[in-house]
Amino acid sequence: MPRLLPQHAKPLLKKSMEDLTNPTEARREGVLGTAGRWYRQMTGKLLDRAVQPRIFGELPEALLVHQQPVAAQQPAGSRPVCYVILQASTPDALLVEGEARRQQLPRPLEQIDCPLLDERAALISLLPGADRDDTRASATDGSPRLLRLIDALERHPELDIDLVPVTVLWGRAPDKEAPLWRLLLDDAFAPPTMLRQSLNILIHRRDTFVQFHPALSLRELLADMPSEEADRQARQLQQALLDYLYRQREVVTGPDLSDRRNLVNTLVDTPALQQVISEQASTEGKSYDKVVREARGYLEEIVTDYSHTAVLFLESSLEWLWTQLFDGLEVFNFNEVRELADTHEIVYVPCHRSHMDYLLLSFVVFQRGMIPPYVAAGNNLDIPVVGPLLRRAGAFYIRRSFRDNPLYGAVLREYVHSMLERNHPIEYFVEGGRSRSGRLLPPKTGMLAMTVRSQLRRGIGKPVVFIPTYIGYERLMEASTYVGEMQGKPKESESLLSVLKSVRKIERIFGKVYLNFGEPVFLDHVETAFGLDQLPPLQGHEAMPEEAKPAIAMLADTIMRNINRAAVINPVSLLALVLLSTPKHALDESLCIDQLDLCRKLAEQAPYDERVEITPLAGHDIISYGLKLKLIERVHHVMGDMIQIAPDQAVLLTYFRNNVLHLYVMASLIAALVRRNGRIDRVSLYAVISTLYPFLRAELFLKWEPEQVEQVIASQIAVLAAQGLLEDDGHFIYAPLPNSAAFGQLAVLATAVEQSLERYLMVTMLLSQQGSGRITSSQLEDLCVLLGQRLSVLYEFHAPEFFERALFRSFIEAMINSNMVWLEGEQGELAFDDRLLRITQNAPLVLSVETLHTIEHLTALTEEEIQAATEALAKRKALRLSRRKAK
Repeated sequence: MPRLLPQHAKPLLKKSMEDLTNPTEARREGVLGTAGRWYRQMTGKLLDRAVQPRIFGELPEALLVHQQPVAAQQPAGSRPVCYVILQASTPDALLVEGEARRQQLPRPLEQIDCPLLDERAALISLLPGADRDDTRASATDGSPRLLRLIDALERHPELDIDLVPVTVLWGRAPDKEAPLWRLLLDDAFAPPTMLRQSLNILIHRRDTFVQFHPALSLRELLADMPSEEADRQARQLQQALLDYLYRQREVVTGPDLSDRRNLVNTLVDTPALQQVISEQASTEGKSYDKVVREARGYLEEIVTDYSHTAVLFLESSLEWLWTQLFDGLEVFNFNEVRELADTHEIVYVPCHRSHMDYLLLSFVVFQRGMIPPYVAAGNNLDIPVVGPLLRRAGAFYIRRSFRDNPLYGAVLREYVHSMLERNHPIEYFVEGGRSRSGRLLPPKTGMLAMTVRSQLRRGIGKPVVFIPTYIGYERLMEASTYVGEMQGKPKESESLLSVLKSVRKIERIFGKVYLNFGEPVFLDHVETAFGLDQLPPLQGHEAMPEEAKPAIAMLADTIMRNINRAAVINPVSLLALVLLSTPKHALDESLCIDQLDLCRKLAEQAPYDERVEITPLAGHDIISYGLKLKLIERVHHVMGDMIQIAPDQAVLLTYFRNNVLHLYVMASLIAALVRRNGRIDRVSLYAVISTLYPFLRAELFLKWEPEQVEQVIASQIAVLAAQGLLEDDGHFIYAPLPNSAAFGQLAVLATAVEQSLERYLMVTMLLSQQGSGRITSSQLEDLCVLLGQRLSVLYEFHAPEFFERALFRSFIEAMINSNMVWLEGEQGELAFDDRLLRITQNAPLVLSVETLHTIEHLTALTEEEIQAATEALAKRKALRLSRRKAK
């Protein structure tokens, strides 16, 4: 850029550069002198043409109150603003000036608009370019402007000033450990010379980033400073601001990268892993060197090989891909994550619905100015071409099961600890695998346990916070394979061929994708609740204390509930909820619009959680959207058009209904009870729901505690009554007249919960028919899956609810946890008493007589039928095992 200047301008440019980078009082006016003003205007225009900075985050509120046309006056009562940047760099100052101008904010290089301050610039540079070996150390000389601002606060008690830290980055690649070339280019390693600034502009002009951080009250900052001397306060304040900006820089770029080979060597040499290697060698009679080679091989198999170049390539590729695939990508509640990243070690724990999940989450995080996490991926994804690329983008590959390989487990634990120790964000799926039904799967706590262990070792610099993340789709690339897998087809293995097959779907439109970041879960809070913070630090691979097991279980449960608390009700999920609840999956168009609007109103007037997002589309717009996605179709008729689910889409739509079923299950259960009985007293209604709630809560990860259920029922009844779906006189709940439109709406709403209740009834009838102490939990699961396949014949399509083993397992475990059944005998047979009959006795209150008779008939199995079913299942399992071994 300097070569573009005319010859006579070079002395002025040199003087301006000295004025901006020299911290002394004598030169502080230079930037606003004639030469400085001329230079600033000219170079500002050049930078505007050459550099295209990206703004991260949202503008802080303290700046928004100033956002106005330039000619307007400052708002009354607003505090003056000073911007704080890391170093006195002309390009940095002009970038901040340019963004302030574009956003119509107070200008950093103009005089502060405050009569109590005589400051001709509102920009503070913490590191003025002095000759320093370590810029992370505190500055020896306090900033002159900070000193003057502190003095102004002492002279004017009514005055306060907002300091707005600003991060300016030329490129965002993580620093390498001991990189020589960065000494030439990176302002964080040396004063910003003219050559360095020019190279930054040439190399990073399209990779430049600016972020305005939340404003800090200068008076409040000074109140926390121990010293009362102005110059010492200025130095302490300067150091605090330096630390803050360095932390914010690390949020964007991540910690310094270690060479992969060096990291593997370092991990092998850690005392914890050395202890396990020695024990393994002694136990198995192997040589020490051989076990070391095994450990090193496991690390080579696991460890990521992060490359900023690969991330940039994937960013541009994915940006194109999302444009081709989706109508849009909507993100909610990300700012809270950004704020936590400064003080906490971030662990993202999203739901798992598609292979797109980890790509989407990393893309969103990177696009919004934070380092993408290292992602735990199954080693089945470490396939040619794709696997190495994902590893370079932050994936680390782990085996699905390693219970019988203690060395592998120790290696993985040590690697996870190293990532947390270096404060690098990580991501893993608590469900373990992708959900095939749209419901959350029961959590698998292996990675959670490793994270808790790392914190108990007390070696992590920042406390850990888990970020539950809801990911919602409107169409799935893998949807067509999910149903087949649940119906017994072998799971498709990932390969380069399967990836190429997926690429062929790019021409299709998959609607929108939604990412909603849920309420964070703080690990130190869990530790305190279970007394883990009082335990001595874990040493190496010492066994986890018993107190940690219930803490991990509660942590997993809380994460799953918080994911569901951040659900997004999108147009497709509403269409699925409504149309799948009709006998023929079809509805008169006007009635369909009314039912869609009703579901939106129920979600708005009785909100499940403040983080739940609801589509703004009205009923008729939702129908138009579904037609566009070809999920539904309009059937024209002279007496009024009808809307029905498109052929072969019903099974797939159950997936999206199940994404939001937990938001409507309580209203649906109330509707089912009222509709089936016509009139029901409150006491009976509360009793039935209280009996069923523990099982629904376990299946759908509902957020309410049992003691809150009565209050939730009351609020749901009030909302349903306000919509005219029932009447409440304080003692009895009445259904509308059978031939009324309101009764039809109540019937559609009631159907959503019925399939869950049918499964519960099937399990309890089968268990009671077999008798107490006659069948184990795994045998009951097997029989339920087979009977579920037969029960699905009741429907016009094969409902996935009756094929997913996890749903039956969840119900059985919930019965055990509620002491309705218990284990006895050597094989752990399920025993029960008369309390099990409560569910069967209450079934006529919510299910039709025809359904009850069908389930009763299906569960009346003879010993021969059970034996034949058991043998058939054993053959299927043996066949699947042989296929896995063949691979």
